[in-house]
Amino acid sequence: MDRNPIDPRVDIGHVHLKVADLDRALEFYCGVLGFELQQQIGEDAAFISAGGYHHHIGLNTWYSKGAPSPPARSTGLFHAAIRYPDRRSLADALRRLSEAGINLSGAADHGVSEALYLSDPDGNGLELYCDRPREEWPRLPDGGEIAMVTESLDLPNLLTELEHRP
Repeated sequence: MDRNPIDPRVDIGHVHLKVADLDRALEFYCGVLGFELQQQIGEDAAFISAGGYHHHIGLNTWYSKGAPSPPARSTGLFHAAIRYPDRRSLADALRRLSEAGINLSGAADHGVSEALYLSDPDGNGLELYCDRPREEWPRLPDGGEIAMVTESLDLPNLLTELEHRP
């Protein structure tokens, strides 16, 4: 096996999610989270993004129209992670979810990031998170490996970010 690291410019582009009801998915992703619809193909597919990109998320019913959510104890995608640019943007996501009555399945401070966990209307797992600056990431005592943690995220404190800036 090749042990040379991958080119550091590589990143993960977009994710396509199978959904049972396209309108319901668009209401969640665009209506609640605030993504923008870039293109819709009838009742079968839609492409949404932040900031006018062609698409960050594809939603389709090609193999899933009217289908039930997958069982919890099965293989597949654990969650898709949506990275927010800063803590204030993540606080806004929390506000949007709260106002829409959408419950979180978890919230964690990982040392390197702060994250909100939930499921979309089709049971697809989502992580909404923002990274801390790299120089603040916890490291092992030798200064080498990252030492991620899973601690409780103080949600009321996160929401105070909305009070500090316009």
